[in-house]
Amino acid sequence: METVVVQKYNLDEEQEKKEIVRHYRALLRALKPRLKKGDRELVRTAFEMAADAHKDMRRKSGEPYILHPLAVAQICVEEIGLGVRSAICALLHDTVEDTEVTLEDVEREFGSEIAHIVDGLTKISTVIDSSTSTAQAENFKKILLTLADDPRVILIKLADRMHNMRTLDSMSREKQLKIASETVFIYSPLAHRLGLYNIKSEMEDLAMKYTEQQTYRDIAKKLKETKRERTRYINEFIKPIKEVLQEEGFDFEIYGRPKSIHSIYNKIKTKGVAFEEVYDLFAIRIIMNSPLEKEKADCWKVYSIITDFYHPSPERTRDWLSNPKSNGYEALHVTVMGPQGKWVEVQIRSKRMNDYAEKGLAAHWRYKEGNQSPASQESKFDQWFTQIREILNNPDSNTLDFLADFKSNLFTEEIYVYTPKGDLKILPVGSTSLDFAYAIHSAIGNKCIGAKVNYKLVPLSHKLRSGDQVEIITSNKQKPSEDWLNFVLTAKAKSKIKDALKEEKRQIAMDGKAQLERKLDHQKISASQHNINELVQFYKQPSPLDLYYQIAIRNIDLKELKQFTVLGDKLEPPKPVKQPEHQHQPEEHLKHQGPSKKDAELIIFGESSDKIAYKLANCCRPIPGDDVFGFITASEGLKIHRTNCPNAAQLLANYGHRVVKTKWVKNREISFLTGVRIIGMDDVGVIHKITNIISGELKVNISALTIESREGLFEGLIKVYVHDKEELDELVDRLKRLDGIQSVNRLEEEQ
Repeated sequence: METVVVQKYNLDEEQEKKEIVRHYRALLRALKPRLKKGDRELVRTAFEMAADAHKDMRRKSGEPYILHPLAVAQICVEEIGLGVRSAICALLHDTVEDTEVTLEDVEREFGSEIAHIVDGLTKISTVIDSSTSTAQAENFKKILLTLADDPRVILIKLADRMHNMRTLDSMSREKQLKIASETVFIYSPLAHRLGLYNIKSEMEDLAMKYTEQQTYRDIAKKLKETKRERTRYINEFIKPIKEVLQEEGFDFEIYGRPKSIHSIYNKIKTKGVAFEEVYDLFAIRIIMNSPLEKEKADCWKVYSIITDFYHPSPERTRDWLSNPKSNGYEALHVTVMGPQGKWVEVQIRSKRMNDYAEKGLAAHWRYKEGNQSPASQESKFDQWFTQIREILNNPDSNTLDFLADFKSNLFTEEIYVYTPKGDLKILPVGSTSLDFAYAIHSAIGNKCIGAKVNYKLVPLSHKLRSGDQVEIITSNKQKPSEDWLNFVLTAKAKSKIKDALKEEKRQIAMDGKAQLERKLDHQKISASQHNINELVQFYKQPSPLDLYYQIAIRNIDLKELKQFTVLGDKLEPPKPVKQPEHQHQPEEHLKHQGPSKKDAELIIFGESSDKIAYKLANCCRPIPGDDVFGFITASEGLKIHRTNCPNAAQLLANYGHRVVKTKWVKNREISFLTGVRIIGMDDVGVIHKITNIISGELKVNISALTIESREGLFEGLIKVYVHDKEELDELVDRLKRLDGIQSVNRLEEEQ
């Protein structure tokens, strides 16, 4: 890919004026096919307003600032395919933020539509602090809010970023790294998702030019050195195809195109090969000028012609004609064995498809307005915007969760899976059968107990692959579990599971509320808002709902209520306010305390039997009876690990001074989450036998159960609540005695 070389700026005032006029006229020429009556005057007014507002401003390169909005407008029109109004917005995009021009000035001169877009551009122009993930995610969220509102905002912003990347040479090294990093982090994935492949590729290449300077130069040099040989090979490859296409009377273009430096670098990294071993340094592109109704048939005819000359690789054939990507991309890709035993990728598209591939969302609008877009195509971006809104509308996700959801749902590759009736569902790679259930309907997801994939029974956590046919199995007795959040991928599934858990918590909390009101009534105390708030504060709960919930599940027993003073109808807490032992205390606040809550009595530390607030490590999930040690962390207080924990050796060897001697104190009133892996013969009724022993005979609560069956064997992961190691050992022993069971082992770490 050719990169833009920024010349050292050295123009006098007269030359500057000529340069500005030259850029302005180039913009008018690009807009000419789209200009309607009165448009030229509007563009001129916008140019004059921007030129006047930026007249005393210069870029880091020394050039007049107005050249930047002119360049952004040019990119919008020529490279993205936007129209007159977007060009006007591009000219004005920095005026409200950087000059004395107000939004009211813009609205008065150009109307509310343009003012609205300029306002959106102003709101997302805040520089991202690339050292802070949260700040990046917050900015990303702002961008997506504007995208869901009016996509032109982000398209213009992408043009703005594209020009900034092309002129990055004039910035300091620190700024170059910062801007290049945030471009790869936010803008190039957005360009890809909006179908702007050329812009996405150039952004990635330019970012790599600054973040991986030596590697970039090495690959660029090798591409240049092999260009003549590559051109000769491409001509040899396309010659017979071109001749037949001409004989058949097709109207077409055919050419070879080198892959981007960034994509070549990714192949070198992922495949662990040298530059010389990357077989697909270029792709052949064939673009057919076919009417809409003949597009697919013509593409397949071209495929047939190609495979008459060159043998195809079936596993490398990609049919995006039948199932376009969710960003609108349509094409037929085939990889064939070319001359000299080299694999060559060929991309076959119609002119309309190619326009989509290069102009993405903007092309979608243009064809839609002209009624030249197939019905299946029209909904692609609408579906994507619906997905965006689903993620944005989840009020409970924090900013970094939001970013993770967005990237995993909207920037990843996709799989195509089918219902038993043949209806297609498109999901991100890594989606499970439970994600599929929620994709059908939230009610189906909430009641899902398993699935049949290609007629075989699979657990909820089973990861799907393209082409799978999935039948969901439901039960009215099923309800969502918090454990489900550990393996679902899609934002919709996560959101609906959290909603269901929140509703279940609310219902449980209502029982706790009733218990509290009865207790207060028994002691002749009013259940007023003041008194409830006093109790919330005393028990260190985030809200009354959390207080009610903790009462309902018996984490709070209200014994301390007797220590309160009643003045009139108001509760006054005892002094000093007692610290709940259950809650985490930072390392610097660890101190001796007397026992007051059940779980604080579970474990004691050191020779003096001190009782200290602690947490159980998730990496090994210790339970009473395990050999354990306490480890003082820098940020999470004291954590309890098993001595055979996967992390124990490192912690004990490197941080011995932070290790605290610990031992358990017996308490049968509290249960702990742990798990077992069970493998055996896949016989009828085996699951019933297992659950009957655990829940029926041993009276142990099951938190989660997943079973995967393969070639006559099954493997199950069972999470249970036990009181101590003795109870777990008995459970393992009983399961081992079942007929057909090969092994039962405790899970040694969180899974």
